[in-house]
Amino acid sequence: MKKIIQCSILLFYFFFFTCLFLHAQPPSFDDDTSDVPIDGGLSILLAMGIGYGIRKNLKQDHDHKKNKPAPNE
Repeated sequence: MKKIIQCSILLFYFFFFTCLFLHAQPPSFDDDTSDVPIDGGLSILLAMGIGYGIRKNLKQDHDHKKNKPAPNE
């Protein structure tokens, strides 16, 4: 367990301090070009998360109905 914590701390520091040395390059294009927004796939990730939540909810409802005892007559 101690080794896992040490590894996690080491990875955290590695990624944290790596970002300090990374800098974006200045644009090298003319002023007459238009900028393109970069989505980064966030909308796809959000849609997948919503779909996953709906699927889990439907499955939980299905399992709940399946395990429900029959009413006594």
